[in-house]
Amino acid sequence: MDPTAFRNAMSRLGAAVSVVTSDGPAGICGTTVTAVSSVTDTPATLLVCINRNSWANRTIRANGNLCVNVLSEADVALANLFAGRSSLSMEDRFAGLERRSLATDAPLLPGVLAAFDCTVQEVVEAGTHSIFLARVEDILLGRDAGALIYFQRRFSTLSTITG
Repeated sequence: MDPTAFRNAMSRLGAAVSVVTSDGPAGICGTTVTAVSSVTDTPATLLVCINRNSWANRTIRANGNLCVNVLSEADVALANLFAGRSSLSMEDRFAGLERRSLATDAPLLPGVLAAFDCTVQEVVEAGTHSIFLARVEDILLGRDAGALIYFQRRFSTLSTITG
């Protein structure tokens, strides 16, 4: 399979945008992702895919926790910030943001649609990515707004995709 053809086809699969955060002995991190899915509701478990070469991967693995912060259509700047599109250090990316957490030390970002605070249960390696199977320890239902979607290699909303 040609990787470019695969990536081109995947760009047409719209996905919710989240920032996955972690904090603990290995330090703080956050990374923008679209590969998050529920696995089961008993026990509540998420699947989160993160590139093996990323600093976030190593930090989450070492800390043993993560928080999936689901972004709204108003959070494009936050998505870009944690996508690494600037030269800011990880600490600087969190500077100025309200620092809260739920059951684990993983940071909860302000104003998100929902947050799933998790402990890492298992890590499975698949090609260039690690699949984190994470047990949900706590949930925050945030504001009620439209979701931020990644579609055709850009951040969008459902109204801009369908309108």
